[in-house]
Amino acid sequence: MVTENIQSTTQALPVMEAFYTLQGEGFHQGRAAYFIRLGGCDVGCHWCDVKESWDINAHPKLSLEQIVEEASQHQGRLAVVTGGEPLMHNLEELTTALHQAGFETNIETSGVCEQVTGDWDWICFSPKKFKKPNPEIYPRANELKVIIYNQSDFEWAESFADVISSNCMLYLQPEWSRMETMLPEIIEYIKNNPKWRISLQVHKFMDIP
Repeated sequence: MVTENIQSTTQALPVMEAFYTLQGEGFHQGRAAYFIRLGGCDVGCHWCDVKESWDINAHPKLSLEQIVEEASQHQGRLAVVTGGEPLMHNLEELTTALHQAGFETNIETSGVCEQVTGDWDWICFSPKKFKKPNPEIYPRANELKVIIYNQSDFEWAESFADVISSNCMLYLQPEWSRMETMLPEIIEYIKNNPKWRISLQVHKFMDIP
């Protein structure tokens, strides 16, 4: 049993879905990864493509043992915790359990919650205009990924580039429904501001989860 060495816990988390695929975005793009999408979000992005994740009570609660056991059925040892907004939950015990099972732990968060809980190997900070992030996330982010929906988002992205760690990777990603319009704009912006890189949702091009 993969989970036999995991400390006993009564914690359970609402899991909207969990699946094994390739990471399609950002710094870890192309790597095999097990995604754990937790239920619950109060940010309210109108272009969100997983709005069904918002209701925290709409998803089954799974024990950490169940979550890690299912993740361990696959060869990859990169676990990506996403949402929703995953930091609505205390994730200390989840990251401990994943590390005990040999996983590298990544999280994608809007940074709006009061605390950054969990022991993370990589934090992708993806701020949203709909709710102001907690500055606690700024020095901890390994990756800043800003979704570009319109022209004003470039200046907004720069406001975060000015406050995060100097070691943080900077990515601009076109919102999927605005790809045709914003991709040329992003390309030109990065050519003129080469501290940024582009992130594309390549999993959508490949038609995989």
